[in-house]
Amino acid sequence: MKRLFPALLFAAALLPAHAATLQPEKSDLSFTFKQMGVPVDGKFKKFEAQLDFDAKKPEAGKIAFTVDLGSVSLGDESFDTEVGKAPWFDTKRNGKATFVSSGIKATGPGKYDVAGKLTIKGASRDVVVPITLNGGVASGSVAIKRLDFKIGDGEWADTSMVANDVTVKFKLAFTGI
Repeated sequence: MKRLFPALLFAAALLPAHAATLQPEKSDLSFTFKQMGVPVDGKFKKFEAQLDFDAKKPEAGKIAFTVDLGSVSLGDESFDTEVGKAPWFDTKRNGKATFVSSGIKATGPGKYDVAGKLTIKGASRDVVVPITLNGGVASGSVAIKRLDFKIGDGEWADTSMVANDVTVKFKLAFTGI
């Protein structure tokens, strides 16, 4: 019994203290870019997130996020089909985008900078995502350069037609935080 107790304490320490569950039906993941100077909005219908977070110890938190790139919607079926092709998301070979945190830093009450690695189409970049956490909802936005991730490569690499700047916006509702 003397040996079992320390082993149980060690195992309990490894369990996430504040693991949260994503509520996809209350969450939203969208993006905006410009095509020929006109803003275009899109969204992803399928995504998953794992969050282990304690506001008292944000630096110990972890976030992992996966997006099904095949669930993209620009509001028109023909556009959605085109975006799934090789020059854009290439969903046959690269069906998922991921973000995995490497650090969380408090920046104010309910505000955090989450550093991590964003991977799309096999290209990975370090990004810092500012997040506001309020009532179990994590929200924010982050600007990325589509060409850093080979999105719209080849003839679409010309940014006079489709701008390089993309703003990704999210509202992720969780239970358990």
